[in-house]
Amino acid sequence: MAMATAHPTTRIPARWQDYLQLLKPRVMSLVVFTGLTGLICADRAIHPVLAAVAILCIAVGAGASGALNMWYDADIDRQMRRTRGRPVPAGRVQSADALAIGVVLSLFSVMLMGMAANWLAAGLLAFTIVFYAVVYTMWLKRWTAQNIVIGGLAGALPPVIGWAAATGTVPLNAWLLCLIIFMWTPPHFWALSLYTSEDYAKAGVPMMPVVAGAASTRRQILIYSFLFVPICLAPAFTGLGGPVYLGVAAAGGLVFLLLALRLSRSRAGEAPDDRGEGLYDVRAGAKDARNLFAFSILYLSLLFATLLAEHLLGVPALELLAR
Repeated sequence: MAMATAHPTTRIPARWQDYLQLLKPRVMSLVVFTGLTGLICADRAIHPVLAAVAILCIAVGAGASGALNMWYDADIDRQMRRTRGRPVPAGRVQSADALAIGVVLSLFSVMLMGMAANWLAAGLLAFTIVFYAVVYTMWLKRWTAQNIVIGGLAGALPPVIGWAAATGTVPLNAWLLCLIIFMWTPPHFWALSLYTSEDYAKAGVPMMPVVAGAASTRRQILIYSFLFVPICLAPAFTGLGGPVYLGVAAAGGLVFLLLALRLSRSRAGEAPDDRGEGLYDVRAGAKDARNLFAFSILYLSLLFATLLAEHLLGVPALELLAR
């Protein structure tokens, strides 16, 4: 009884927007987009209703993962400027409610995917939810500086799930889409962490700049960038992407590498954090990190949007290696 009445004046009534925020709609939108790309790139006829249900399941599964993440990470989120306004740490949604929503939506999305599409897609969706909520959130995030590298698999699997939902198979090209997102994740999130490192240090999260320092993080971002860009070109040579995709991947990849090289030569992440509250409010020395972070979102979006458009419009693929 004492716990229930300890802070009666701080309880803030939840609105529907708080429950929507609990599902991490920004992350969900990217997951839905990449999942839809995988489903369309499979080039297999699927009933529009079943396709819509499959994408709904991917979206709900992503939302479930977000709710479970916010439930478990509330103690960390309270200490970070970027996350302390989230529904659970702010007290607008109770921790038990977030857990219940996450579990119910997880079960719903997996079972519906299995019944509407196939159990391979459902199994991959279940694995993704468990990997993000348990392996990444409960273990990797608080234990190792490689949390983003290993945990990135959860965010990389939606196109594989979409492909499996359409065909019941997961061929090389489906995994190539997964690999693109997987290799994109470290430079993307480490660029963000360079100008939010003090938040992570305060919360005790072993992000790379906190553990290895800013200089080492910048070098690793550059290494991953040089590995990432050639992988982005690969779909044009495996029968997945066409000439437009090759042009977008090459031009965007060049910009990505230039930004990563510029970041590696900067001192981003070394000055005290005197930025404002916004995600893109950064001190002058960290702008190179902010620029790479922002462009990485644009580049990944362009890659998948181009693939999606080519397959919808029937643009012939370049099959140089596919033959």
